[in-house]
Amino acid sequence: MMPSDLISLLRPGSHQPVVIGTLGPPGTSSEVAAKRYIAQVTGPDGPRVDIRMYDTYEGAGEALQAGEVSHIVVANAYKAVFQFYMDPTLELAGVFVMDTPLYGIATRRGAGPAPDVPVISTHPSPEPIIAQLLPERHESFKVIHEDSTSAAARAVVDGSADLALTTLPAAQLHGLEFISRTRSICMVWSVFGGAAVRTHKNKKESAPCYS
Repeated sequence: MMPSDLISLLRPGSHQPVVIGTLGPPGTSSEVAAKRYIAQVTGPDGPRVDIRMYDTYEGAGEALQAGEVSHIVVANAYKAVFQFYMDPTLELAGVFVMDTPLYGIATRRGAGPAPDVPVISTHPSPEPIIAQLLPERHESFKVIHEDSTSAAARAVVDGSADLALTTLPAAQLHGLEFISRTRSICMVWSVFGGAAVRTHKNKKESAPCYS
């Protein structure tokens, strides 16, 4: 496994590739978070670090284990984030706080009024804010789950949903417009790398974590 420390991989003389994996497709909050993390570590004039996006966080984790990426960025609001913390082949390499891009309820431009009981596509994690943002005239709604906020926006374009709870970047990317007020979410993000496994008396040991 590669070292979990991103900075060590960026030092002169390191020949290991540095690639950040996270949830895609383009337009997700995770993509923005990965870019923010890279900027924090490398600075304005630092080396280029590529981002690869996957359909699920689990797919990004598999890419890390396969050596396709050196690190992954995962939102702590993700309901299955515990899997990454418990995986002995992964190691927590960093955490940071970032406000997500603006979230809102979006529809296709020129689509006209949504049905009284609209079908709304969303990633499961931010689903609770649908009721906070949806215009009052919609007393009820149906929800379909997508793997990301960008995929939720795409569901409106494809016609499988009337509205989407999505981010501003995803709405712009897919040609949607907001019909609600918008808000960001202050969120913790975790960065994982490959665990540095030590052996002692033929048993695996991990370094202690100090707070």
